Amino acid sequence: MKLIGPFKQIVTLANLSLRGKLSDEQLEIITDGGILIDQDKIFKVGNFNILQSENQNAQIEEIKGEQIALPAFTDSHTHICFGGNRANDFAMRNAGKTYLEIAESGGGIWSSVQHTRNASEDELLKTLLERIDILVSLGITTIEVKSGYGLDVKNELKMLHIIKKAQSQTVATLVPTCLSAHLKPRDFDGDNKAYLDYILNEILPKVKEENLSQRVDIFIEKSAFQPEESKEFLLKTKDLGFEITVHADQFTAGSSRIAVEVGARSADHLEATIDEDIKFLAESDTVATALPGASLGLGEKFTPARKLLDAGAILAIASDWNPGSAPMGNLITQASILATYEKLTTAEVLAGITFRSAFALGLEDRGRLENGFKADFVTFKTDNFQNVLYNQGSLKAEHIYINGNLIES
Repeated sequence: MKLIGPFKQIVTLANLSLRGKLSDEQLEIITDGGILIDQDKIFKVGNFNILQSENQNAQIEEIKGEQIALPAFTDSHTHICFGGNRANDFAMRNAGKTYLEIAESGGGIWSSVQHTRNASEDELLKTLLERIDILVSLGITTIEVKSGYGLDVKNELKMLHIIKKAQSQTVATLVPTCLSAHLKPRDFDGDNKAYLDYILNEILPKVKEENLSQRVDIFIEKSAFQPEESKEFLLKTKDLGFEITVHADQFTAGSSRIAVEVGARSADHLEATIDEDIKFLAESDTVATALPGASLGLGEKFTPARKLLDAGAILAIASDWNPGSAPMGNLITQASILATYEKLTTAEVLAGITFRSAFALGLEDRGRLENGFKADFVTFKTDNFQNVLYNQGSLKAEHIYINGNLIES
């Protein structure tokens, strides 16, 4: 046993609902607290002195100065395995160029595909690990990582192999997702249906055979794949034994409904979601994932997070870190800004970046500080947990623990 503390405050997130709105009065806040760990799991959270007297043989790991502890964060939607960058896209977009104009000038997703294909495996691994380290330093210990910048057998498998190799070199949990259906590549000889069949027949069998991913994603949008062909693809993917998630309602409404109909684990983006589909999402177990980084990067409206929560949906918040529309990568900054515009309580934001976002990845063993949960937590040098969101990302994490072990920065 190991006892870590004392903490000025421990915010456990215990007993909070998986779905719907939350008030800050529901937060369990333990003052002068300690976290008792048995191997890699939390055994008990409570008053430090009482835990110490009850567990006199426990190894003490003393926390110096005033610090608060929160469950470590989960970023359930990222594209951090990529080559090159798209700073020119950002500059052109801010200068008034349209998505189509940027794509025609050599930018857009296809630009990232070309850079990623041309990058060596060593280069992609190095930059991926650097981005993982940045996220871990922010207190994010579970990270979804998509492919989707390869878009053929060779390069999609290359990306997924690199993500798998990165997992062997980090203590963070990586959740790989196959996003071969990001868009139809320009060099593919055939229509959308032919490309989706190519994914089903050529890419996914190898992904399954080599155990590279258990999850498949698709971008449903006018510029990518259309609703009916996407629905057919998702059902076939599900028949192959994959869990599914969807890029939904980013610019056009309707695809979140498809996500619910096919039983997707999550529907991500939702900036264009209409009221009737909010109700549809709220009555399902499909997680509604807000990606405020994309709204900030594109100058688009935010996901209607307040309406989703009020309707009873499961709301997660993720960074969408990618080289084009969401280059920031700072989940805390994004979530704090989303809270300001959508009037989210601190409890709702913390739930959205911990146990609710972990649920979006099918992980129900983390995101709360209570008995039996994975001992991943983050500390901040402050006397009040509210300062984490109040400072909108400028208050940096002090210590990060994974499986109960302090991660050296």
